[in-house]
Amino acid sequence: MKKSKAIVILLCAILLLAGVTYVDFRGVDADGTGSASDIKLGLDLAGGVSITYRAVGEEAPSATDMNDTISKLQQRVETYSTEAIVYQEGSDRINIEIPGVSDANAILQELGRPGSLYFIAETDAEGNQNYMNNGGGYTLNKTIDELLEDGSIVLVGTDVKDARAVTTRDQMQNSTFAVDLTMTPEGTVKFADATRNAYEKGETLAIYYDGEFVSVPGVNGVFTDGNAQITPMESAEAAERLASTIRIGGLKLELEELHSKVVGAQLGVEAIDTSLKAGAIGLAIVIVFMIAVYFAAGVASALGLGLYVALIVLLLNGFDMTLTLSGVAGIILSIGMAVDANVIIFARIREELATGKSVQSAVKIGFDKALSAIVDGNITTLIAAAVLFFLAPGTIRGFAQTLALGIVLSMFTALVVTRFIMQAFYALGIKDAKWYGMARERKPIDFLSKKGIFFGVSILVIAAGFVVMGINKAGTGDMLNYSLEFKGGTATTVMFNEYMTLEEANDRVVPLIEELTGSAVQVQNVQETNEIIFKTNTLTVDQREAIDEMLMSTFDVTEDVINSETISSTISNEMKTDTILAVVVAIVCMLIYIRIRFKDLRFGISSIAALLHDVLVVLAFYAVAKVSVGNTFIACMLTIVGYSVNATIVIFDRVRENMTVMGKKDDLKNLVNASITQTLSRSIFTSLTTFVMVACLYVLGVTSIRDFALPLMVGIVCGAYSSVCITGALWYVLRKKFPPKASAK
Repeated sequence: MKKSKAIVILLCAILLLAGVTYVDFRGVDADGTGSASDIKLGLDLAGGVSITYRAVGEEAPSATDMNDTISKLQQRVETYSTEAIVYQEGSDRINIEIPGVSDANAILQELGRPGSLYFIAETDAEGNQNYMNNGGGYTLNKTIDELLEDGSIVLVGTDVKDARAVTTRDQMQNSTFAVDLTMTPEGTVKFADATRNAYEKGETLAIYYDGEFVSVPGVNGVFTDGNAQITPMESAEAAERLASTIRIGGLKLELEELHSKVVGAQLGVEAIDTSLKAGAIGLAIVIVFMIAVYFAAGVASALGLGLYVALIVLLLNGFDMTLTLSGVAGIILSIGMAVDANVIIFARIREELATGKSVQSAVKIGFDKALSAIVDGNITTLIAAAVLFFLAPGTIRGFAQTLALGIVLSMFTALVVTRFIMQAFYALGIKDAKWYGMARERKPIDFLSKKGIFFGVSILVIAAGFVVMGINKAGTGDMLNYSLEFKGGTATTVMFNEYMTLEEANDRVVPLIEELTGSAVQVQNVQETNEIIFKTNTLTVDQREAIDEMLMSTFDVTEDVINSETISSTISNEMKTDTILAVVVAIVCMLIYIRIRFKDLRFGISSIAALLHDVLVVLAFYAVAKVSVGNTFIACMLTIVGYSVNATIVIFDRVRENMTVMGKKDDLKNLVNASITQTLSRSIFTSLTTFVMVACLYVLGVTSIRDFALPLMVGIVCGAYSSVCITGALWYVLRKKFPPKASAK
């Protein structure tokens, strides 16, 4: 590379970093569009709209109907944000919280009145369709009761099992948009009769929802199998809007709005400020560490990491992602993997320099040899992120999005940006090997001779965790310290005499409630009011009365401005099931990928065993330390899964390489010990840098962030231990117990 080209590359890298950083801070216009402050934040970081519905009817709805309604509403509101949540309040109320929005009236208008959708047989098909085509719609000339009585209403929303927006082809084979309908068994019979009558009489089956017609499709046949299609739709958005309307109109319960309000962040402004500060401090420490250890290569990685972080912020805006604490977990993991890629590359370069190769040759060979470990480690984690995005519930999809984005960017900055910068350094005269360092010859450490101790310690720790969970179950009824997200609780709403910020409420009120209840407290304030919501685990009558007395005596409020309601868990059983299914599918997909890439099922089994080991050890820590198990629990576990697999892949990649290089010159035990020793610095340095990032969050963060950071720190240490002490030894045992079949000669 010529010096002129090297200068251009460095200038481009610096200007790109400066330009993207400027946009992150200032945006692209005077309103700050595209800046970090413009990123959509979740309820935990920024708040949003809270809407409370009540089931219409004299009798209390059944638990089955409430659960079904909550499940369908959850699907509907996730079109606004993947982080939206729906949960039960009291016996007949449903609360919806949607982050990143502040116009409750607009949301209410779009949601309409859930459970009020009807299919009406209309004779003036042509006229009605013209109304719809002109964008006007039309009104009923009878009330709903009259239409029900005379038989004009042929189906209701609950007769529809599902409605989905699809892309199909018309008779001319042109692509068009449509809505697929699937009826319930009862609805199938009704729909067959309705379409038969409508087809014979030339009627439409107009779809009426919340006071207006939303679609007036004609009937071009008799549909007896319970499936039909509304086509054509003018756009994909129109198809999705109609499908969502039909789904929400098919709720078993009819709901009426009680009230809506804009609520503040659950963690408060302080949480955002401290998280940003912790991230900046952690990143600075990591950059200093990389430069101190890897010299010129460390400077190149510092520029690459800086660009990586700047691009993450820019693309969070570009892809309109909603950032929550779970998303922060995904970013932390991807930063760790970005550092990991650099460490793997630099260690390889040092090994090549130690053999006497020139700096230029060592850099090229180092990047080439590191490629397989980096690609395999990142792709396995990317597979997990993709599966979670498509199969997991909305809150987990936010984590999967940020993780996937971070992985792709980390590979780009490590394999492309850092490489070009290092080549530019060389072209500008930094050619002496001392600026890159050389690997020292290390005698292989005999890890495998201690495998019995390592296995025994791991089994003992995991078993102790299960024992403690059993003790917890016997004492409190729960194996873990579940927060209200998992088991529900009590929401106490108080109208204070003066406005109180979230931070003031945490300082002045929360300690008093915690003292009376022994429960962790989540706080939300209602914007433009003095109202504050305190969410705790389920309270007894005595505890509620004690809180009421404390509030009246300490803050001079009256009893009529204190309202307590029992709320259900925001993480439903269906969400738990979906998450578990998604994780299982992700593990199977990773196992298949590892089997294909490494051509040895033992590698895959050992990787999954190490993954389960790390998860179970962290679970044991949750049980022993009684750390609160809430929304961040799932993100924490998923982060550990990604981290564990990536760490294991690096060692197995070296084992695979050494099996090719060493051949039969060395026995299997020495080969595994040598592979672990050769990657030991990578295991230590990557764990250290990721640990530093999380530790800064723990030291500077608020309580909820500490509950997330502490188990994650344990998981990082455990991941380093399992990758060095467990995975190689387990693969060795499997290889000895189940040796590969001899190839035919």
